[in-house]
Amino acid sequence: MTSETGKSAFGGRLVLIASQRTLFEYSAFLERLLVGLADESVPVAMVCPPGCDVDMVLSGMAEVIRHPVIELPFTKHLNRKLLVDRLGEFEPTILHCLCESKAAITMYLAGQLGLPYVLAVNSLKKQWGRLGISPKWCAEIVVPAKSIAEDIAGAYPQFADRIKQINIGTFVQRGTTCFGDTSRLASMIVAPAGGGLDNVDDFENLFEAVRHLLIDRYEFVVVVVGEGPAEMQLRKLLAALGLLQIVTIVPRLRPWHSVFAAGDIFIQPQPAFSFNPLLLEAMSVGSAVAACKGGVDDLIIEGRTAVVFDPQDELSIKSTLQGLLDRRESARKIAKGAQQYLSENHTVSRMISAILRTYYDAAK
Repeated sequence: MTSETGKSAFGGRLVLIASQRTLFEYSAFLERLLVGLADESVPVAMVCPPGCDVDMVLSGMAEVIRHPVIELPFTKHLNRKLLVDRLGEFEPTILHCLCESKAAITMYLAGQLGLPYVLAVNSLKKQWGRLGISPKWCAEIVVPAKSIAEDIAGAYPQFADRIKQINIGTFVQRGTTCFGDTSRLASMIVAPAGGGLDNVDDFENLFEAVRHLLIDRYEFVVVVVGEGPAEMQLRKLLAALGLLQIVTIVPRLRPWHSVFAAGDIFIQPQPAFSFNPLLLEAMSVGSAVAACKGGVDDLIIEGRTAVVFDPQDELSIKSTLQGLLDRRESARKIAKGAQQYLSENHTVSRMISAILRTYYDAAK
């Protein structure tokens, strides 16, 4: 296993392969990566599904190749042939699979084109089950967190020496949003990892704790960022707890910086089993993070970058949030500690340099 290394010139032609979910979840990462590649004059093609909104990510910096072209039954082989032909015209020198769900098609393309590829894995094994990895063509497996690296090494020890951790970079805002404006009500932003409102049970203890804070005469507003099948049940829960006046549910909005910059406290209510870019962005703007350990929790360093609660314990959640509301200078210290940690470990320049070096080594 290796870690981030210095920048090296990469004179090849790159194909990025992404799912719709990856384009949405990791849009900030992709935008920064593409800007860095453009600065290095690297020709880039992006393979993605039809209907994906790529304008905010690409901004004209990559050729877009849609796959599949024909969305009909029994056209898998035809679609793959069309994709191989199109990539042949682009004449790439390396492929970069941006997510686990595209591992199989990337492995197929690498074999057909005779090219090395880099595989990105952003989640723990329980999220993807089994990966297709070519021992011949997969040159590097790139992960954004040590917890994911250890998980893959345990599941695929034969590929442990190909695993490289490259921290996702962000731009850290000057100043701290946490309780920076004393004239407004305290605000909490709740964002489940992945942005999906999939299970109302994930929120029950949190909002019971919020209700008790209101009973204790604390004043604040809460914004839940996300959408999904449990949204209606969540609204019913909020109504039953008498919280509809202070809790607002909004869909995922981009750019995320502007959303999180309005929050004093960022809450991740349950463990994340994929790297959570929302947590990264919330830390970058200077929100005080309240979260729970477990899953991909590398950014959550208790007492330095976040305060930690037990998601199954309503009293634990209440006392944690109460501590942030009561001791605002301590909350700001946590927020500043997270910004300092990102400045030291999650810079965009270091991320771009490490990725370029990975392409260079893989293409060799």
